[in-house]
Amino acid sequence: MPSNRLSALRRRPRRPAPGARRRSPALAAAAIAGVLALTATACDSGGGDGGSAPSGSADQREISLPDLNDKLKELGVDLDKWKNGGWRNWDRDQWLREAEDFINPIIEGLWKPDRMKEARDPDEPVPGDVADDQGVTDPEPRPVTAARVDRPYSAHVPVAGKVFFDGPKGSMVCSATVVTDPAHPGTSNMVWTAGHCVHAGSGGGWYKNVAFVPNYNDAGLTGQALDDATREQLAPKGVWWADWAQTSQQWIDTGASVGGKGAPYDFAVLHVKPEGSGGKSLEETVGGALPVNFQAPAVPSIRSMTATGYPAAPPFDGQQLYQCSDKPGRLSLDASQPTMYRVGCTMTAGSSGGGWVTTGSDGKPALVSNTSIGPANATWLAGPHLGTEAKSLYDAVSRKFAGR
Repeated sequence: MPSNRLSALRRRPRRPAPGARRRSPALAAAAIAGVLALTATACDSGGGDGGSAPSGSADQREISLPDLNDKLKELGVDLDKWKNGGWRNWDRDQWLREAEDFINPIIEGLWKPDRMKEARDPDEPVPGDVADDQGVTDPEPRPVTAARVDRPYSAHVPVAGKVFFDGPKGSMVCSATVVTDPAHPGTSNMVWTAGHCVHAGSGGGWYKNVAFVPNYNDAGLTGQALDDATREQLAPKGVWWADWAQTSQQWIDTGASVGGKGAPYDFAVLHVKPEGSGGKSLEETVGGALPVNFQAPAVPSIRSMTATGYPAAPPFDGQQLYQCSDKPGRLSLDASQPTMYRVGCTMTAGSSGGGWVTTGSDGKPALVSNTSIGPANATWLAGPHLGTEAKSLYDAVSRKFAGR
């Protein structure tokens, strides 16, 4: 979560002036790009922004589908310019915004070690008195000290990882969880995170260069070992690019970086593919995936929830995996919106998007929420209750790739 709002864990640009927002024809390109898996190769210049090599570099390959490339250009997306840094254009009038507008061409090598380590959290902490419905909200929980996950992380929380993305203020990072795919049992390529980790909400649009790194820094390297870490050490299971992302329309319409606006609908699902070639799915690669429970029981009957994430704001550095376990309470930001879960936890910004897990009636763990917001003093976290809207989103992403 950002320094000003754990829940709104995001810094967001101002809303455009009335009439300034318009739909770009490039939005329609999202579906094409998602189906045909374009790959643009970039050789980083060594700068922190992941710039590309000069045109003609031996490390760059031509986009393999020229006809599709021409079609995308007609729609306003020039992938030649994109792979050479055109994705850095954050003109608000051209910022892809609507639910069907997501487009995310692969740029091989963009997420190199330094770029991953330097990525900032997008979170903005919320005020401590964010609750607006005191008749429903439970007393603020006592802080629970975040505990570092035993290493290697892949042996203890194999489904956890980090989402990296680019926004107007630079490279950013959130946490995320591998989840099951009803259309592909045992071979899921779906990831659960927070809406504000893929879309800037009201007045903004989709972030760019969205990628998931499962088991990030699996060995929990610190100090000089971390400084010298290779891409293989930080991303031992590879870098997986989102070929589709979907968040709630409520988040797109009302989400904001301050005050917790849109937080009850702050969830998102990614469908990913590996940066390089490979036949295994994400679920097979990490060794598991969590089911999502959209009918979690009422708060009083849940004994404990465990929140997992990579907190990045002080006193954490975003490089190690932590967890908090606590009996959840209720947090109501608005009587007209769903009540959120809240647990005591000292994790800070960067942990947003991380999964919340509890044991179901079948005795098996399931994801029931994700970190959305938290206060500046980092004493608690809150996450949305995953109900009808969340299930519809999840099912839609599964169906989209059902025949592939």
